[in-house]
Amino acid sequence: MELVIRIIGIITPVLIISAFGFAYAKLKQPDLSVVNRLSTDMLYPLLIYTAMASKDFHILDYLPLIGGGLAVLAGSGLIAWWAARLLNYNRYAFIPSMMFTNVANMGLPLTLFAFGAEMLPAAVSLFMAFSLVHFSIGIRLCAPHVSVKGILRGPMLWAMIGGIVSSLIGFTLPDWLAASTKMLGDAAIPLGLFTVGVGFAQFRVERWSIGIVGAILCPLSGLLIAWPLVQILPMSAPMKGVLLLYAALPPAVMNYIFAERYDQDPGLVSAIVVVGNIASIVFIPLALYLAI
Repeated sequence: MELVIRIIGIITPVLIISAFGFAYAKLKQPDLSVVNRLSTDMLYPLLIYTAMASKDFHILDYLPLIGGGLAVLAGSGLIAWWAARLLNYNRYAFIPSMMFTNVANMGLPLTLFAFGAEMLPAAVSLFMAFSLVHFSIGIRLCAPHVSVKGILRGPMLWAMIGGIVSSLIGFTLPDWLAASTKMLGDAAIPLGLFTVGVGFAQFRVERWSIGIVGAILCPLSGLLIAWPLVQILPMSAPMKGVLLLYAALPPAVMNYIFAERYDQDPGLVSAIVVVGNIASIVFIPLALYLAI
């Protein structure tokens, strides 16, 4: 019972903040394009760099975790490819939706609530790895003939590169600057949850059957791959918990944005994203139960 109460305490803030965003969107129908741009251009880059340039962050310590995360990505993609062929789904829309999950808006706050601030750098490492793959290989999976040169101009990439270099050479921000950038970066976490709620209010789902298939396959395939990995990879217990948590996250809203931008069956992806995030009410507690 104590474990159940702890899990409820972890997921409740996530649900409440998202519910505020959902309710606000229903009442006001806001345009959050400026907020989303602010998050991707400044808040998340600051969150990433500040975490990676901290005194306690050593990226080499997280290599097994990053390797495990990349294995989950690759394995989920292979399972999704097989499922897409079997069920005759649009593979350009279906496969990325199964691989790339809500690592930022849900993964970071859940890590914070479940494992504490000391594990946030580990979560940022996974976020960094997943984002690099999503904005490069992920775009090509969705639209094979599209150029991905735009990522080279994005502040997120340069924040990741700067963080890696700072960690390797042992550079840390002065305390007065680190405190400022941390305050701004930390704002990305609740703001991200709020915008998830707003996004749900604006989605329209028509293909519920596909949504249900994706909502079940995405976390189950991730956990199926992550579970044996945590038994063999040399990681601490909290790191293993973070990997299991990230393996069970629901599909990212960014999948829908890419599908719509590149005209790859956005209706299919919309169903997977919405139903998948609803189903996370079941799968996230399961992952937390396995993790803690």
